[in-house]
Amino acid sequence: MTPSGSELSAAGRSGAARLMECHECGLDHAVPVLPDGTAARCIRCGATLHRFRASSLDHAFAYTCAGLVLLLMANVLPFISLEISGRVQAASLVTGIFALYRQGLWELAAVVALTMLVAPALRLGTLFVVLGGLRLRRPPRWLPRLYRWADLLGPWAMVEVYMLGVFVAYVKLIDLATIVVGPGLYSVGGLMLAIIAAGTSLDTETVWREFERRGLVPTPPPADPRRPTCLCHGCGLVSNLPPGSHGDCPRCGAALHRRRPESLTRTWALVVTAIILYIPANLFPVMTVISLGSGAPDTIMSGVIELADAGMWPLALLVFFASITVPVLKLAGLIYLLVTTQRGKAGQLRNRTVIYRIVEAVGRWSMIDIFMISILVALVQLGQLATIEPGIGAVSFAAVVIITMIAAMTFDPRLMWDAAGENHERS
Repeated sequence: MTPSGSELSAAGRSGAARLMECHECGLDHAVPVLPDGTAARCIRCGATLHRFRASSLDHAFAYTCAGLVLLLMANVLPFISLEISGRVQAASLVTGIFALYRQGLWELAAVVALTMLVAPALRLGTLFVVLGGLRLRRPPRWLPRLYRWADLLGPWAMVEVYMLGVFVAYVKLIDLATIVVGPGLYSVGGLMLAIIAAGTSLDTETVWREFERRGLVPTPPPADPRRPTCLCHGCGLVSNLPPGSHGDCPRCGAALHRRRPESLTRTWALVVTAIILYIPANLFPVMTVISLGSGAPDTIMSGVIELADAGMWPLALLVFFASITVPVLKLAGLIYLLVTTQRGKAGQLRNRTVIYRIVEAVGRWSMIDIFMISILVALVQLGQLATIEPGIGAVSFAAVVIITMIAAMTFDPRLMWDAAGENHERS
């Protein structure tokens, strides 16, 4: 169930509602106390404002506990091994990271370590402490600050993208050697499902209201919609803008800004940087396959062509989409949003907001190639028989993915609606 515009307005008059601002278009809504399992969506752009689940904290805690157990199993159990001509090469979750480091590509090793191991472990660990702490009679007062960090780690925990990278690597090697999948790999699959389930079952606003109920943060005074208001990027609270347009959130203490500071300038800088780096990412090899002492380097496009020539059209299309189409469309989408915002275009605002939503969601999937390379480098180290070495192009490509993700986070979509004159009361 999604409350309609009239229901939201009626809730505002009843006094039982809380003022919430759409983080994508900037429209204020009076959101009532929702029935279990329902959501409130923006009546202008369709973004989800709040999704209430009465048992979301319990479910998220259970999934988090399961995820921590599966993460431990994934690191200690046999992961995957390759057998060719009587030689066996085994790999664990960290083997590819160390292999990249030994090859001199410490930047790539750091990216894989952070997105596959560090970010998922920290996110699960912080959620375990926060949700577990809320079950105590006297929760520690530092839980809200820890939860803010857990929320920031969400986009960088890429276990599901890693699993797709494993699948691509498996298909590449299955015709060349015998691949033995260990229980550690199945644990990673379970970890992926646990992280997704924990993320979808947990609503940020529900967590912060629980902090309020337990006295861990001040209960903020209701915002007066007749005065200028401001959305907190730390906890999502809408409060009245302090004098001078600067101040701290009354609920979480984060610095308040009417809009993300220097949003357009920073996004332009990141987009231009990503375009520059995307050139060497496509020109230089991302890996070199050496078999019986000879081999040729592969770029992103030559790898796609190789898959297509081998008859693996679905896989070739997947890699082409994730590694070529997604980065190009993401950069083009960001440029389109920046230009139309700076020119104050008023047309297609809802469609442009949907474009932003897609750009923000799909960028991380371009990491498939990077994870695939880390797995291949870990498995195919058989001396003169067969060896795979990473290339400098992979470093540039990983930088493009990370920078475009940050660019999407830096861009404030509310500026599109501001520039078109749709948020008069907030100018």
